[in-house]
Amino acid sequence: MKIASASKTNQSPLLRRKQGFAYYLQRDWQLYLLVMLPLAFVIVFKYLPMTGLVIAFKDYKIARGFWGSEWVGMEVFQELFAKADFIKAVRNTLLLNVLDLCFSFTMPIVLALLLNEVKSIRFKRINQTILYLPHFLSWVIIGAIAYQLLSEGGGVVNNLIELMGGTRIPFLQEDNNWLISYLAIGVWQSMGWGTIIYLAAMSGINPEMYEAATVDGAGRWRKVWNITLPSIRATIVTLLIMALGKVMDGSFERIYALQNKATTEFTTTIPVLVYRWGIESGNFSRATAIGLFQSVIGIILVISADRVAKKLGEDGIL
Repeated sequence: MKIASASKTNQSPLLRRKQGFAYYLQRDWQLYLLVMLPLAFVIVFKYLPMTGLVIAFKDYKIARGFWGSEWVGMEVFQELFAKADFIKAVRNTLLLNVLDLCFSFTMPIVLALLLNEVKSIRFKRINQTILYLPHFLSWVIIGAIAYQLLSEGGGVVNNLIELMGGTRIPFLQEDNNWLISYLAIGVWQSMGWGTIIYLAAMSGINPEMYEAATVDGAGRWRKVWNITLPSIRATIVTLLIMALGKVMDGSFERIYALQNKATTEFTTTIPVLVYRWGIESGNFSRATAIGLFQSVIGIILVISADRVAKKLGEDGIL
């Protein structure tokens, strides 16, 4: 009996592999049922709308619909690439997002490392709560606050500078100053929320590693460099790959909330062009074409960054 049961046990994995998906569906049907709703959501709201990308290759007219409009092939893209606004939008999108990547991506890491070194739990929680709050403010509110604080005419900051004998600074009324203010406001808005994942990764580090480093005479900086950073390297790489996929994206709300008529050098970006051409002008074919171009470049960047990460010994995300 023991030999028969043992042979039956040894054969069960082989039989399960032969049964395939039907076996696991019967065994775990509750789990498959739970995943149906989010899967249906993704299919309906993410994949089905992709059929609308066909209008990037058509002279789309609302009255004729998707399939009734005239097919023009790559004509829309040729017209798009020849426009000066498109070249300017690509340049500004890359500039803003690369600079944003340098500052808004690195600051949460630095802030998480600093918070991780704080020993007072109460002080750490109070600071985390304060730092998380800007993430929950809409860009309309942040833009209004920015103009109340940084406006050249009656901004609080410029009023203080003038009271101290200085000259007013056009933080949001001059192109180069606007760029610096744009980056600083973005860092302030996102750095607190960005620390959550890094702090979660740091909480999984074995405390015995720090204790052993203390016994060996390592200071705080040496512990951060040799223990904390290597332990969260995989998390940093994963988030960096995901951030690189958004280099051609950009935030329409952020640009629109902070722009004004005096600063137009850096405010023409791809999302802004999509809004101007698609919503304001009704040229849906051109707006779809530039959106498709943006998405394709993002996919290429993600795949390239993932392959580079794997060659460097990281897991990647694909």
